[in-house]
Amino acid sequence: MIETKRCWVRPMTLANQEAIARILQDPIVMTAYEHAFSDDEVSEWINKQLRRYAQDGFGLWAVIRKSDAALIGQCGITLQDCNGCTVHEVGYLFAREYWHQGYATEAAAACCSYAFDVLGCREVYAIIREGNTASQAVAKRLGMQAKTHLIKHYYGMDMPHTAYCVQKDAFTGDSLKTR
Repeated sequence: MIETKRCWVRPMTLANQEAIARILQDPIVMTAYEHAFSDDEVSEWINKQLRRYAQDGFGLWAVIRKSDAALIGQCGITLQDCNGCTVHEVGYLFAREYWHQGYATEAAAACCSYAFDVLGCREVYAIIREGNTASQAVAKRLGMQAKTHLIKHYYGMDMPHTAYCVQKDAFTGDSLKTR
């Protein structure tokens, strides 16, 4: 488990399906994906994370607010294709009522620290759909800079993305605190 000032970041479980569904089924939260998820897509999303934990030892994790134990989002490290190269990416997705409160930056910083300090990564990426200025701002607060552009094919569409990257020695996030 990773601990930040206000949150715990830990593996999600099937018991988290209802809370994860509230996030993935909100059409505003899911704008970058072009659709809110169905119940089946939510189940597949969680199962994909469980497979990542088993295969890679990491994935997107549940973000739990300490003050009330609410699952407020998800954040973690995944392996992603970036123009033919496999990179470690920090991803973050939060329930709308927790936007603009610093939770994404706080959790993403802790996950980047995990990637650098535990996984031994030299760099971490954030692959963000063009126009997603809030996610771009989080990446920039972590010291990331635009590195390359790519097209992701999702839901029958070509979606332009920018890959932001920070190297370990340029990382501006907090140091890792685990339990």
